[in-house]
Amino acid sequence: MRLLSPICVAVLLGCSSSGSGGGPVDGGLGGTAGGGGAGLAGGSGGSGNVAGTGNTGGSGNAAATGGVGGSFPAGCTTQGAADVCARWKADRADLSEGTWSGNVSSCDPGDISANGRANALRLINLYRYMVGLPEATDDPTRNQKAQACALMMKAEGKLSHTPGTSWGCYSADGAEAAGKSNISTGSGVGAVDRYMRDNGNLTTMGHRRWILSNSLGLVGLGSTDGASCMWVISGGGKATRKWTAWPPEGDVPFEHVDYIKGTGWTIQSSDIDLDNATVKITDQNGTEMPVNVTHLQPNFGAKDALLMQLSGWTAQAGNAYAVQVSGSSEPICYVVNVVDCG
Repeated sequence: MRLLSPICVAVLLGCSSSGSGGGPVDGGLGGTAGGGGAGLAGGSGGSGNVAGTGNTGGSGNAAATGGVGGSFPAGCTTQGAADVCARWKADRADLSEGTWSGNVSSCDPGDISANGRANALRLINLYRYMVGLPEATDDPTRNQKAQACALMMKAEGKLSHTPGTSWGCYSADGAEAAGKSNISTGSGVGAVDRYMRDNGNLTTMGHRRWILSNSLGLVGLGSTDGASCMWVISGGGKATRKWTAWPPEGDVPFEHVDYIKGTGWTIQSSDIDLDNATVKITDQNGTEMPVNVTHLQPNFGAKDALLMQLSGWTAQAGNAYAVQVSGSSEPICYVVNVVDCG
């Protein structure tokens, strides 16, 4: 699952990665595009977590090992989505990018074949399932504009959320989508995983936060063989999770936990004030594990967010970790159970 293409994110002053393939390996999507503010539909009131089974002792998940057992603070949420390993394997069985029908020389955006778009949407919804959020749905109009955006990024050979009219294959539809999308020099399916890792965005983690946003509802997915756009802003979603963590409470495949170790864990909320929050992580034996906490820039998919970077250790399959957030307007405690899905 080694993914190297640059990705980029809109911020008030533009893109964090510009030039032809330059900048950080992965960029991050900002709170707004084109100015004005984040335009978020923040959550109000918690819907709780998806009722899960098989989180104690790691049972109930396909080929899972380890489990939530040991010494954890009272009141910590331990149950997450059910049958995570089975869902992880099924939804990742086909990661093919599909076939692009367009052409740069004639500035034809074409389209990505149905399997490519379906595979990208399935990955988005896999991650949302794991945190107990409703599925996103792709919208034909947004797909078409995102496709025009992907063509522009490929034609110009770089990424921007504010492309000028001098750009190759410029179109108003493409420019609109560029300002409201996660954008990547990679094709659309692989980009979803890169957005969740979100390299190069340690002040925002914006791509991940938008995918896990309460406000995500309708998306637009456009892809070529060298660039892609995922329309995420103003999605119209009305989920009511009070807070969302990544990795989430309950079972999480070690494959993914290991994949994101270079960036870190996050928690986001539009309802709980995290400005003065501190974080403590303990393992199943009650041993405190060092962590460096960054208060992320606001209004990237949620009002507040924290980045937690594990310091001097990595999460291991078969172990579980309690994350305690204190100093916030409401305390938060949950247990991440790292499982080997085989």
